[in-house]
Amino acid sequence: MRPPVALAKGQVELAVTTSNHEESQFIALEKDLVDGARTAIAATQQYLIGEQHGDGHWCAELEGDTILESEYILAMHYIGRTHEDRVRKAANYMRSKALPEGGWAIYPGGPADVSASAKAYFTLKLLGDDPEAPHMAKAREVIRKLGGLDATNSFTRLYLAIFGQYPWEKCPAVPPEIILLPPWAPANLLDMSSWSRGIVVPLAVIWARKPHCPVPEHAYIPELLIDGAEHHYQMTGKWSAFFMTIDSTLKTVENSRLTPLREKALKACEKWMLEHFEKSDGIGAIFPPIINSIIALRCLGYANDHPLTRSQIVELEKLEIEEGDTVRLQPCFSPVWDTAYVMHALLESGLDGQHPALVKSGEWILDKEVREPGDWQIRNPHVKPGGWYFEYNNEFYPDMDDTFEVLTTLGRVTFAEEKLNKRKDAAVKRAIDWVLGMQNIDGGWGAFDRGCDKEFLTQIPFADHNAMIDPSTSDITARGIEALVSLGYGRNHPVVSRALAFLKKEQETDGTWFGRWGVNYIYGTWLALCAFKAVDEDMEQTNVQRAAKWLRSTQNLDGGWGESPKSYEDPEQKGKGPSTASQTAWALMGLMATGDYDSLSVQRGVAYLLQTQKEDGSWYEEHWTGTGFPCVFYLHYHYYAIYFPLMALALYNKKHDATSVSQSTKELDRTDRSNPSDRSDLRWAGAAQPQE
Repeated sequence: MRPPVALAKGQVELAVTTSNHEESQFIALEKDLVDGARTAIAATQQYLIGEQHGDGHWCAELEGDTILESEYILAMHYIGRTHEDRVRKAANYMRSKALPEGGWAIYPGGPADVSASAKAYFTLKLLGDDPEAPHMAKAREVIRKLGGLDATNSFTRLYLAIFGQYPWEKCPAVPPEIILLPPWAPANLLDMSSWSRGIVVPLAVIWARKPHCPVPEHAYIPELLIDGAEHHYQMTGKWSAFFMTIDSTLKTVENSRLTPLREKALKACEKWMLEHFEKSDGIGAIFPPIINSIIALRCLGYANDHPLTRSQIVELEKLEIEEGDTVRLQPCFSPVWDTAYVMHALLESGLDGQHPALVKSGEWILDKEVREPGDWQIRNPHVKPGGWYFEYNNEFYPDMDDTFEVLTTLGRVTFAEEKLNKRKDAAVKRAIDWVLGMQNIDGGWGAFDRGCDKEFLTQIPFADHNAMIDPSTSDITARGIEALVSLGYGRNHPVVSRALAFLKKEQETDGTWFGRWGVNYIYGTWLALCAFKAVDEDMEQTNVQRAAKWLRSTQNLDGGWGESPKSYEDPEQKGKGPSTASQTAWALMGLMATGDYDSLSVQRGVAYLLQTQKEDGSWYEEHWTGTGFPCVFYLHYHYYAIYFPLMALALYNKKHDATSVSQSTKELDRTDRSNPSDRSDLRWAGAAQPQE
């Protein structure tokens, strides 16, 4: 029996008795939830408008784990800049993230990860940390228990080899000759996901050159080598055996120096890299290719002060966030994604499409439209460029997810100038043509490419980053269905019909959908249910209600929802984890898509969001709900805890009070925007405040 949560007048008082998530509870309303939602909506609108950049876009921090700081420091050592104060501050940040029991995790609440821990241990030892200091001694013990260096992933071993801490011959082969294979070859560069291409091409240069960057003797880590330890990436099956044989053969050929195409391949890799630097903030505008490119350019003879090398160092420095005596690194920036979703949330919550903030952001989004071909077009020559990317500049790599979200939102913005409206309409048409042409044969969409789904490639020895291919996913496909329906495509249109069939096929027996790009089944299930609603699916049918039942069954005692990244490795952890604002919003929107606006679960979920809203109209969540590579790399989108709750509260509010949205908007317009921190009048009185 959990005692009632004592709340001030104007809040919802909950008394909860639960057993195995079976609901037996009552809820007493001292004030209508809708009134609380209306006030919360206005506060969040005000907060977000106060956060808008001068040019119209939004972009919050995108946070990753300490692998970023480790590789950053190692790259700085490689180019001779370990002495800089930014390196010392990055090390401070890493130490602050060490687990009490030893080692480093790849998400808050997660266990020590052998690759992240080994890389952090070596990096800190390089910088002079005493190996007997508590954080180092405990980390060493944890790393050894997890299998030592041989248990780390391939990218970690390759980095350690550069600094003489791991034998090159025990690293997987990454031959640059792969770039010479034609598109029809069974395993060629285009068969890899876009992010893998960006990582692998410069990495192939590094593997071919096998650079050696000396480190002081005190930094050596033989204590992490364990006799008889097994490699981390143990695969079984015919494809595993085949690729292991290829790997062994390549190394034999390499040792014999029988590589007649090596220089040609390296020239091709260099050319590929230089092309992909253009109109991009580094290859793919993401951290791993930037790091690899800096080292690869040095391997190819480019000096640190060469304009090309310097350009990539600058891109790396842009990712730094200095805060006090620490520096942390972002894996990339998320401006198009954040801007599109903030616009979506503001529109959903009642701002008019002619609102100045939305008009300004709409113009900014238009400037980010892709108009030139990228890698995706080699396999799709009939498809013309269109769509949007994720980062500030990444012309080679538009993606389906961002494009679908922009399509859902941009059409609702109305510009005062007719030429801008015509430009918008043309951009939308090009984007629609692009996504229609990128639909996979199975009816779904991947993130960046069409037909990038050769499962056997995941058995390549260097493919243990768990993202070698880019097949159709339920979450992107569901978002695509919503976008197309919002633009007038009906459920009987062949593209929508095939996408819907794919989505139905992907539903699991308990009613859930896997979430590839968000954690995890709550994310996938929310999007799938919204897609069903968009096409006027019968929301009373068994498969839909099974999904709704699952969502209700996973609600936490506090009224919220949460799911840990552990669910990617252990299905028993589906829907389990501390409550977060973003995942609570996803669950609520999923339930409301099924027509449930009034159940106890929905009321408790709304109450959770109202109770945890901060004084400034935002929310904060400690736990991460974004996914980079499942089981390998996770993300904390700092705006997820803000625009998703706004969307959920807006949907709830619109259903229950048709006038509340316009009232919220008027209240927002009356508020003095010159002092965005003064928003107490927009708060739901007496709401409990979480500790940051």
